[in-house]
Amino acid sequence: MRYEGQIFRPFSEANSYLLQATIGCSHNACTFCGMYKKKKYRVRSMEEIKEDIQMAREYYGDLEKVFICDGDAIAMETHQLLEILDTLYQTFPSLRHVGSYVGPRSTLSKSNSELRSLREGGLVKAYLGVETGDDRLLKQVKKGVGAQEMLEAGRKLVESGFNLTAMILLGLAGKGPRSREHALATADIINQIRPKYLAAMTVTPVPGTVLYQEVQNGEFQVLDAFETLEEMKIILENISLDDLKFVGVHASNYLPLQGTLPRDKQKMLDTVELVLNTRNHSYLRAESMRGL
Repeated sequence: MRYEGQIFRPFSEANSYLLQATIGCSHNACTFCGMYKKKKYRVRSMEEIKEDIQMAREYYGDLEKVFICDGDAIAMETHQLLEILDTLYQTFPSLRHVGSYVGPRSTLSKSNSELRSLREGGLVKAYLGVETGDDRLLKQVKKGVGAQEMLEAGRKLVESGFNLTAMILLGLAGKGPRSREHALATADIINQIRPKYLAAMTVTPVPGTVLYQEVQNGEFQVLDAFETLEEMKIILENISLDDLKFVGVHASNYLPLQGTLPRDKQKMLDTVELVLNTRNHSYLRAESMRGL
């Protein structure tokens, strides 16, 4: 397969064919993200994209899952995405799942009818980096939107029928009282968005990012393992949705945790409480085993 630069995908898309429709991220300004810093955003030609799809057909045969890369593929023109989706479903008769990262600004730039047409065209899964519900913090990390706009983007995706995964970042506020504010605001915005999945990851300063430089300069203090668990506990306690799949098993997290809320809420909270009360590092993922 042909790829330009390093390719990223959600861990739940591990078994998907990765189709690079755009290069880089249309926003690419978040202070904590280093994924696309070496790429200048552009949309690949439809000819190249269709050639890649045909190459995948010849190499893999039929496929059930496809993930459209890079970051924020939904920033493409709607008619382009629909043409890609149509080609994918014609090429792979068994295809049942196409997913993509979706940026909040790009989502808001689409009309409701455009989003519905993409969902009806077969874009099933959307991954939205909510990060936090704290308005001031969203602006501080240069997400490109405030809390109200993030909420609107999330609700538009849900109402258009997407299977939405909202991604949040533990530790995004750093040490201090804003850690709790971040956790409470995040639980609140998730309750309002009502995604099907909530994926929690932990902030990991990446060289070359603004956040990494802030850490080096002493302007940002990274939470320790137990402080991130305090945030996870607050979020879990304050989520009030039914049938929400909580996925906290990402490699960046100190304590892998997952379950369905509210059914497994108490079980997960008991696990977090045990670790917080004992301060037993043997329960935690070793630093050497953590990653992005």
